[in-house]
Amino acid sequence: MSDIEKKVFQLERKRIEKDRLKRILDEDLFEVVEEVFDLPTLFAVYELANEGIIGVMHGVVSTGKEARIYWAESPKGEDLAVKIFLIATAEFRRGRMKYIEGDPRFKRIRRDPRHLIYTWCSKEYRNLKLAYEVGVPVPRPIRACRNVLVMEFINSPDERGKPAPLIKDLPPEEPESALNEILNYIYKLYNDAELVHADLSEYNIMNQGGKLVIIDWGSAVKTSHPMADEFLLRDIENIIRFFRKLDVDTPNPKEIYCWIKGL
Repeated sequence: MSDIEKKVFQLERKRIEKDRLKRILDEDLFEVVEEVFDLPTLFAVYELANEGIIGVMHGVVSTGKEARIYWAESPKGEDLAVKIFLIATAEFRRGRMKYIEGDPRFKRIRRDPRHLIYTWCSKEYRNLKLAYEVGVPVPRPIRACRNVLVMEFINSPDERGKPAPLIKDLPPEEPESALNEILNYIYKLYNDAELVHADLSEYNIMNQGGKLVIIDWGSAVKTSHPMADEFLLRDIENIIRFFRKLDVDTPNPKEIYCWIKGL
């Protein structure tokens, strides 16, 4: 096959794949996604559709500097959250490298932006899987493909396709019980999964009709990470600070830290 024939073949393949994507996405949404995300990202979505993971994608439900989250459905009609990470910026590299360096699971990583974001996506998926397997309530992880993470969609109790509120917006009705519940999850995470969330606060715990669900696991590190203990204490302090504002008689963070570590 000549070089010209190869180029024609590649262009035709891209056209066919984009036509397939248009059938998966709403037409208006496809135009938005195509405008925001590059071709490798679109093909990652295409690959997930081919695997029978994504059936249809709906609108965006959350936007941030690093990622956008879409409500989607599986071919069986199950609600999915599709988190698409934006290609890393210099700010991302500065802010996130401390959570990657020192993690034995990611010893060999390239420093180019695309590979870093693929690593971060894979890291969040693997952290979710570890937490899910030990019984910590998290969105069920389904698949990571390059910079696209697919997981269970945590619906608001009153509306499908709307994310459950965060505890900062809807505090638990029984805050004392909720505090104990979260501290036990931190304990279980550390001792059973050998993992520290490393970014835990009222901004990444959902309240799904009284059920607490912990989200945003990209920063989580193994307990062998050189900064794991520092991250653990910070997580505890963040949670204690929030529940203290709810007039809960909170324990000393350092006592909780020693209890979790068995000191």
